Amino acid sequence: MAPDRSPRVLVVEDEPSLRGALLDALAARGFEPCGAADGDEGLRAGRDAAIDLVILDVMLPRRNGFDVCEALRAARPRLPILLLTARGAEADVLRGFRAGADDYVTKPFSLAQLGARLEALLRRAGAPPDREPFAFGPWRVDPQALVAACAEARVELTRREADLLAFFARERGRIVGRRALLREVWGLEHADRIETRTVDMHLAKLRKKLGPARTLIETVRGEGYRFG
Repeated sequence: MAPDRSPRVLVVEDEPSLRGALLDALAARGFEPCGAADGDEGLRAGRDAAIDLVILDVMLPRRNGFDVCEALRAARPRLPILLLTARGAEADVLRGFRAGADDYVTKPFSLAQLGARLEALLRRAGAPPDREPFAFGPWRVDPQALVAACAEARVELTRREADLLAFFARERGRIVGRRALLREVWGLEHADRIETRTVDMHLAKLRKKLGPARTLIETVRGEGYRFG
């Protein structure tokens, strides 16, 4: 995103009243919003390099949000994507993250919370990534190429997963709470005011990718997580 313009946010939502309300709210917060009414239209619009972030409904005509998310992630690996959905079941959330979503908000939602999530996603997208490879247990993580490799396997990572591994590596041996992860990895300044399962869902997906090494990230009941 060029520093001399406002972030351009695409809202893919088939309900006209909600789409209009979101466009108005985003404009009031200083964004440059545009809308799409179905999955095919949203996919075409989201591929445009001028779009800085996508708010994506799941239940869409013509092409569902999971499929749109997966196609956008393949076309634009670093595009921030936030799923906006009434489907808050764990299986649906995990499916969204597997498709490449960075975050999700469940309907009904607070416009203030949504705005905070968007600003955090944009800050993370604009921050310079860690470039130096590092060790994570038996894995060698390359945060620039977004891959992790060990003797037995090689897996692709999302930017968020690479950021999570880098943070745990820096904090090795310390218990890290969900709020700290939301602040340091997601960039949410007021993480104490936000209720979300985003951290848990990302870690579940990441542990599945790491296979037998998933126990490297220990769950400390009532406290958070610890690496090493």
